Amino acid sequence: MLRVIVLGAAAGGGVPQWNCGCDVCRAARADQTLQGSQTSIAVSADDTNWFLVNAAPDLRQQLTATPRLHPRAGALRHTPIAGVILTNGEVDAVAGLLSLREGAPFTLYAHERVLAILRANSIFNVLNAARVPRVPIALDVPFEPALPDGTPSGLEILPFAVAGKEAWYLEGQAHPAGGEGGGDTIGLRIADRRSGTALFLVAACARITPELKQRLAGAVLVFFDGTLWRDDEMIAQGLSTKTGANMGHVAMSGAEGAITGLADIAIGRRVFLHVNNSNPALLPSSPERVAALQEGWEFAHDGMEIVL
Repeated sequence: MLRVIVLGAAAGGGVPQWNCGCDVCRAARADQTLQGSQTSIAVSADDTNWFLVNAAPDLRQQLTATPRLHPRAGALRHTPIAGVILTNGEVDAVAGLLSLREGAPFTLYAHERVLAILRANSIFNVLNAARVPRVPIALDVPFEPALPDGTPSGLEILPFAVAGKEAWYLEGQAHPAGGEGGGDTIGLRIADRRSGTALFLVAACARITPELKQRLAGAVLVFFDGTLWRDDEMIAQGLSTKTGANMGHVAMSGAEGAITGLADIAIGRRVFLHVNNSNPALLPSSPERVAALQEGWEFAHDGMEIVL
């Protein structure tokens, strides 16, 4: 049985963003039900040992808010977290690793291009390699993450390439991994080895490609990049000079957007996450939210739990 808990469903900065006065952030300050922390999920095949996918800057608060991830009763030091799997090297995916520096053993899995980014920043050395080994993962090569004692986890993870880009803070700089290559942005197929049930997580995606559609077709559950409603959203609101495409995120709406792009393939549940504070679809009564719901989309929220 595959279990997933959404620890956070918002994009970088969360909702509300600390320095933002946009419509959504103002509404979220007045209504706590609209608030959200930055995207991370936890998955388990046994409801005892859990693997995090991405480590958001809000991770400490997320773990506190999730009893399943608390230390075992009566244990002085313990964690049910067996590992962390990274899908990119952005700040909102890796900064939470620093909250896991208290000596608990777990394994960190990431593509070599993301591991190179971590090696290039010595602050991540607070994760002692003797207790937190860094294991490279390869595109289209499935692996079973192990528990800290080396026993199988019961999960099978398949990393795959999606259209994207390197972390924004590396723009104009030499990539620590050197050269070009896929791996800076990946999606994951996460399966329960016993039942074969699987979900897909695509937290960042620059465009819908035929290859991606083929991969997602027939999926029981897909968590998908919902950063922006429209490509020029942040420009129109005066929040940025970048389009969604510039940032490596496909919009929800429009002819090239996720709603239209994935409309013609069968997906059991399609759920937006990594939703930016600028996105009007975060407001339950907005026309954008209504339009997305009418097309069969759901919106992830902090604490959401799904059992497959």
